[in-house]
Amino acid sequence: MASYDLIVIGGGPAGYVGAIKAAQLGKKVACIENDRAGGTCLNWGCIPTKALLKNAELYHTLAHRADEFGLKIEGLSYDWEKVISRSRQVSDKLAGGIEFLFKKNKIDYIRGTGGLAANGKVEVIDAEGNAEIHNAENVLIATGCVSRALPFLPFDGDKVIGSKEALTRTDQPKSIVIIGAGAIGIEFAYFYNAYGTEVTVVEMVDTILPVEDNEVSKTLEKSLAKQGIKFKTRTKTTSADVSGSTVKLTVEPAEGGESEVIEADVCLVAVGVQAVLPNNAEQLKLDRGYIETDDRYQSSIPNVYAAGDIIGPPWLAHVASYEATQAVEGMFDSNFKPKKVTLFPGCTYCHPEVASIGLTEEACKEQKLDYRVGKFPFAASGRALAVAEAEGFVKIIFDNKHGEILGAHIIGAGATELIAEMGLAMNLEATNEEIEATIHAHPTLAEAIHEATGEAFGNAVHI
Repeated sequence: MASYDLIVIGGGPAGYVGAIKAAQLGKKVACIENDRAGGTCLNWGCIPTKALLKNAELYHTLAHRADEFGLKIEGLSYDWEKVISRSRQVSDKLAGGIEFLFKKNKIDYIRGTGGLAANGKVEVIDAEGNAEIHNAENVLIATGCVSRALPFLPFDGDKVIGSKEALTRTDQPKSIVIIGAGAIGIEFAYFYNAYGTEVTVVEMVDTILPVEDNEVSKTLEKSLAKQGIKFKTRTKTTSADVSGSTVKLTVEPAEGGESEVIEADVCLVAVGVQAVLPNNAEQLKLDRGYIETDDRYQSSIPNVYAAGDIIGPPWLAHVASYEATQAVEGMFDSNFKPKKVTLFPGCTYCHPEVASIGLTEEACKEQKLDYRVGKFPFAASGRALAVAEAEGFVKIIFDNKHGEILGAHIIGAGATELIAEMGLAMNLEATNEEIEATIHAHPTLAEAIHEATGEAFGNAVHI
């Protein structure tokens, strides 16, 4: 039995970051992980999907746009197993990097499944079922989430899969139906479609990427439809038949109406996630299945904290890391006031990319805010035209009285990188005047932010 200032249960973006932060504060720390350091994000989510999406973008460009660049390519082909293998290699390398950081910071890395025990103790059960108890002055639960199945369509790892299986299957399906048009569903739709898989996406609400600004969602749907993806929005899945060699889904309009059957080799269920609670978590107070925490990220049990996906949406790795840092700072410094997350960027890495932060225009209308909108299309950007990425736009929503940013929405090449400027601007409470006074290098895609700001206040030059 060992004793620690902090034991972290879970080694994902919340867990490993929280562990390292505590170690930097001079604390004795252990991190328990039952899969591999980096958690779902690094091993089965954010990182490997981005490797796959880069492959897909490159192949799609060469296969469909080579002539646009004056290139002549004959006999273009791909090795599906190698495509998948590259993504696994990227994840393995980064997981090894996290393990190195544990050693560097003198963190005990314990492989096994962690659970709460009585009186400030944590139980670890290893792969062989052996149990070990450790003392902990503080515990940080960061066990995250897994894909949520539909009641009538359980995962079987073959014909009915979640995102983890979609990442690793070495056979390319000829057809796939994806239930759910959030970020995960859309990214996999883009990936499979790029390689010629017939893709159909079923979504209950009116638009894909429902959390995004409506104008962005509609623009993306049109773009992806042109690429060959079929969409059935305002459509719900009512039943499924997986008894044969394919999956047959019965779907119908969300408001009721005539049903139809969609048949595909594989069904990817991307309707959301569910919390992975640690062993012996019955004593914790939950909120809709997630651990409830106070303003210091402390659970209903004193000195037991939680951060990341396990405490609920928005289920984003960068939010999880931020929460863990705040929780750790607060648990070891009573004068430190942790911050709850209110402002964060959201990104979808299809092509064109989508990124946003702050309020959508629909939310501004609902809240009856006094606002104005500035837009600038990438079709008017010299850099976008030069690199043949003229699709999309930057849309910024400003408070009409003071010129502060209420929200920013980008669809187009580089959107997931460009959004960082908007996050910094909002965090610093920058106004339109300060953005316009900031010289943006020419030619860059970032100039679209400057131009959109100018357009909102009648100062745009290039539109």
